[in-house]
Amino acid sequence: MYKKTIDNFKKTVLVTGGAGFIGSHLCEALLKKGYYVICVDNFFTGRKENIQHLLNHENFELIRHDVTQPFFVEADEIYHLACPASPPHYQYNPIKTAKTNFIGTYNMLGVAKRTNAKILLASTSEVYGDPEIHPQHEEYRGHVNMLGPRACYDEGKRVAETLMMDYHRQHDTDVRIVRIFNTYGPNMDPNDGRVVSNFIMQALQNKNITIFGDGSQTRSFQYVSDLVKGMILMMEQNNFKGPVNLGNPHELSIKELAEQVIKKTKSSSKIIFEELPADDPERRKPDISLAKKKLNWEPSIAFNKGITSTIDYFSDFLKKTN
Repeated sequence: MYKKTIDNFKKTVLVTGGAGFIGSHLCEALLKKGYYVICVDNFFTGRKENIQHLLNHENFELIRHDVTQPFFVEADEIYHLACPASPPHYQYNPIKTAKTNFIGTYNMLGVAKRTNAKILLASTSEVYGDPEIHPQHEEYRGHVNMLGPRACYDEGKRVAETLMMDYHRQHDTDVRIVRIFNTYGPNMDPNDGRVVSNFIMQALQNKNITIFGDGSQTRSFQYVSDLVKGMILMMEQNNFKGPVNLGNPHELSIKELAEQVIKKTKSSSKIIFEELPADDPERRKPDISLAKKKLNWEPSIAFNKGITSTIDYFSDFLKKTN
């Protein structure tokens, strides 16, 4: 494939982790903008079902590949999302997770350097660790246990951000960094171990809903379409590298989330409590002042609407699998 240099040619956009939860929504949004989209995924956590409806699209290409291995492709823009993002998945093979964050990002930066492409890194609020300030703003350097079981992901994303900035300083690579806060919506893996998918699946099957800790810890949940809009806006910016927080500042306790899911699913589930895992953050809430200023972005999907859509998705999933 040759790099397109004529204005009326379609822009080629590479999405790593494109068959994942967020990546699949991003691929679909980019296709709607008229771009040629190359989706790269090794299907460790990505699912072909997420992009099945795109496979026959004339502007969509799927490549099965692991980003820790060298990769040569031509692209105008790169959205680098490849990495397991839920604790059970990224802790399953922590060395692989660390390699994906470092070597995978290194390889994608190599593609960006060679093809003069813009590259956006999907970083994470986990770079803030168990934060000592609330809410978290981009200048906060975090409170991360580099020796803990979550470090493969937390520190992995931190070093990925370092690589992005070093490539920018040393090679003038056109980089962008977004820090993604808790995101939910259709295409989530029912077994990924994240709190929203766990609670909905348990409630729909009238199983006990498991809360780790006393449920007072908080998260801020954004709907996936809001995130995708923010990522595309960030890619379209000039002279702004970030990092920038993308998340919903509306804070919700884990216990409140469980209670709302039970109510909306009309479930007979009971809430049970288990020991809190190591290094699990007590509070997580983004300061999105910078996103408002630089991107003119803030989330627009209310939690009530988003969680209803997500419940419908999982309900349909259970009907198909039963």
